[in-house]
Amino acid sequence: MPPVHLAVTYERSAQEPLRYFYGRGENPTREQLERCLAALEDVRFATAYTSGQAAAEAALALLAPGQRVVAGDDVYGGTHTLFDLVRGRGVTIDQVDLADPERRDRALADDGRRLDLVWVESPSNPLLKITDIAETARLAHRRGARLLVDNTLASPALQQPLRLGADLTLYSTTKFLAGHLDVLGGALVHDDPELHERLTAHRTTVGTAPGGADCFLVHRGLKTLSLRVARQVENARRIADALAAEPSVGVVHYPGRPGHPGHAVAARQMSAPGALVAFTYRGDPVKLMDRVRLFAAAVSLGGVRSLIECPASMTHRPVPRRTRLRLGVTDDLVRLSMGIEDPADLVEDLVHALRAGPA
Repeated sequence: MPPVHLAVTYERSAQEPLRYFYGRGENPTREQLERCLAALEDVRFATAYTSGQAAAEAALALLAPGQRVVAGDDVYGGTHTLFDLVRGRGVTIDQVDLADPERRDRALADDGRRLDLVWVESPSNPLLKITDIAETARLAHRRGARLLVDNTLASPALQQPLRLGADLTLYSTTKFLAGHLDVLGGALVHDDPELHERLTAHRTTVGTAPGGADCFLVHRGLKTLSLRVARQVENARRIADALAAEPSVGVVHYPGRPGHPGHAVAARQMSAPGALVAFTYRGDPVKLMDRVRLFAAAVSLGGVRSLIECPASMTHRPVPRRTRLRLGVTDDLVRLSMGIEDPADLVEDLVHALRAGPA
């Protein structure tokens, strides 16, 4: 196992050549994690951060006042809040349904306005929309813009955006990469030396570098990533099929089901449709969360424990209700993140909880 370097400052005489100075800038355990993250997408560079939000803010900090971003409309609740903060710094952010080819093409067409960055979540959070990454990259590059893909919900085990043409991949490493719900982290992965220098300098200046212990935990989680995700995907498939047969369930959002609008695109750019399922419930979501036993009623996703949450009152609570409803994040929407428990047990637990409430 790689050592955990906890030192925040380094003795000059113990180094040959002199390379390490202060932990906010350099840490060997962090560098080992970054090499692993870069290797997962077959590129040269990764920068690790204290959280996914810190990584997202670092990407947006590359923009100057007057520059413009086109982003997907269905994004993580914290990303909505971060976009509002960046708008206050003079950056224009227009949110569009990039999973819809017609709206995407109109949004990225040369309409006389500048375009500096395109921001995609695919699958998106919480509605699990699928955006065609390769085509979006082509359209963004035609305008001279970078494409960033938040790949948190897929992980590199299921999708590698840089191979599809993206310029930056964003991860909340808290989720599938670390996988045990015991450490916060984030990362940006790319293959641009100049961009790497800018991102590392910004991180050192603002102090968003994770410590050695946190980096060790994320790196440890990566060692079982593919094994965990394979089980989580199988659990999601079983749960999605069970939900579709329940009368108390309305719409089931899962890219692995043929009726999902992004099913064909997901099959083309992902090796499997992911480990999250969302659905509308014809009862009270809070009471449903109280009735389940194997699912923890908690935010976050991607860990070994299965989780259930109501985005309207939990992850997307900061988003104004009018905006949520326009996007389809209704009060009756429930999101499941699958863990690695026995699939039959999970199905039994959820179905029992659904049938114990009003049909």
